[in-house]
Amino acid sequence: MDKIFVKINLLWAGVLTFLTSALGAYWYIFAAFMVLNVADFLTGIAKAKYGNSENSNKGAKGVVKKLGYWIVIFIAFFISYTFNDIGNIIGIDLGISAFIGWFVLATFIVNEIRSIIENLVEIGVDVPDFLTKGLEVASKKLDGAMNEGDNNENNK
Repeated sequence: MDKIFVKINLLWAGVLTFLTSALGAYWYIFAAFMVLNVADFLTGIAKAKYGNSENSNKGAKGVVKKLGYWIVIFIAFFISYTFNDIGNIIGIDLGISAFIGWFVLATFIVNEIRSIIENLVEIGVDVPDFLTKGLEVASKKLDGAMNEGDNNENNK
């Protein structure tokens, strides 16, 4: 039995090491986004079944849309790190660009949660108002932070 636990621990350590090296110390945020992608897809299927509007084309479009989110996240982080490195090379502080990827990821996380809640509401789940209002506040704060960054750049 101990050998099984050792193997499980080694496997888990290997998975965590891989995720940390591939996605950084905050890999769990990316994993949470993936879980939200799956939950949104499943609640979307439930909503379609509940409303008798199942459509395989619509489901396929949803999958492509989710893949598109991941491509946008990759591009945003690529831009973040690239501009930060270019700034270091040419001696200009472009450190603020490091936040581009995180803002994109945070925005997509809020949107996924909102979509899941909308799907659940449409199938009759009673969702507390504070949850939907809290997500609205989070969305506005993210938008405000991005707009504030735009205004700071325009004032230079």
